[in-house]
Amino acid sequence: MDDFEVPEGKSAQSSVPLHPLLAARWSPRALDPGAELDEVRFRALFEAARWAPSWGNTQPARFLAGRRGEPEFERIRGTLSRGNRGWTEAASALAIGVAQVVDDEGEPLPYGEYGVALAAQNLVLQAVAEGFTGHQMAGFDRDAVRAEFGVPAGWEPVVAIAIGRLGSLDGLPDRLRDKEQAPRTRKPLSELVFRERWGSSRY
Repeated sequence: MDDFEVPEGKSAQSSVPLHPLLAARWSPRALDPGAELDEVRFRALFEAARWAPSWGNTQPARFLAGRRGEPEFERIRGTLSRGNRGWTEAASALAIGVAQVVDDEGEPLPYGEYGVALAAQNLVLQAVAEGFTGHQMAGFDRDAVRAEFGVPAGWEPVVAIAIGRLGSLDGLPDRLRDKEQAPRTRKPLSELVFRERWGSSRY
């Protein structure tokens, strides 16, 4: 794992030790506009995604992707919500994860979106391993993605992802700067893992 400096309060505070790759993963918006993602590291993101598990090995995940400076980057950025469009200008790359939801025989394909989620998380963890970071977003226009990139029927845009290196908070709106500086929080395991019956905590 390349050196990846995690700001105070952003490393996962866990009840038992986690792998550093998992503990370091978070979703910043303050990105370095000068950070370049070379083609080898960019390709590695999608190799990581390609090797994610999927139901019946159906491999339902596809990606639309571009690095900053490429036309695809701005085309993807144009489909993002107004709030996301601002800070992603500094991203090194952008991608949209698309799920196959209808199979080649025209039948519903189970777990397509779940498959994209697994692939997207592989992509983000590979980015962290390379000293970058990934921010997954729901704030984008799915119909705009379909129109802009000719996404066919039977495929569903699921997630947008910004990849970059941590940068300065300067220039971020106050509300986003506050989010960047706030400690990460999660519900305790006692609310998440049960035994015997629903609500009976394992931990």
